[in-house]
Amino acid sequence: MKLSNKFTFVRILYAPIFLLLYFLPIYTGKFAALSMYIAIPLLIFAEFTDYLDGHYARKKNEVSDFGKMFDPFADVFLHLSTFVCYMASFGSMGGYMNPIFFILIMWREIAQNFLRMVAAKQGVAIAARKGGKFKTVMYIVAGFYALFLELLVRIDCVPACFGTLKIVSTVLFVICVILSYASFIDYLVHFGKMFKSE
Repeated sequence: MKLSNKFTFVRILYAPIFLLLYFLPIYTGKFAALSMYIAIPLLIFAEFTDYLDGHYARKKNEVSDFGKMFDPFADVFLHLSTFVCYMASFGSMGGYMNPIFFILIMWREIAQNFLRMVAAKQGVAIAARKGGKFKTVMYIVAGFYALFLELLVRIDCVPACFGTLKIVSTVLFVICVILSYASFIDYLVHFGKMFKSE
């Protein structure tokens, strides 16, 4: 496997690890703070691999059609996994992401993958466009914000304004939904003509 694709694969490997670290304290009542101290640095590195795979793909001339599809797939795999976590919390404060938002984003990502499959059948590899990249950045921002709130809960440092902080989380995930569909429309405008021949 090429070095750039190895970095991409890290995001796929880390998704189930994050799920385990996040939910283990919820189900056992133990290791609440420790789980965050391990999960957060690892998630930071996993997200950083999104830069590393592109950097080394260009540096080592490893840009390929496979990589163009593998990279966004790994992003979706990781982000949907973390979003599932943010619908739950260790404490009694409730989750940080409305399940409806998760379903809307999941539908978008499934539709996007279908578009990529149709394109691949016709010999076209759809790489991430600027709108898709900006959407991904927003996923990361909203995700880490939710993770920060969960950290406050797990270290028992919940401020009096926690309810307001959760409203901010809701707003961030609303923006994620809006950007996800805006970028999907952009993909349809540029690649939707492929459906005409089907």
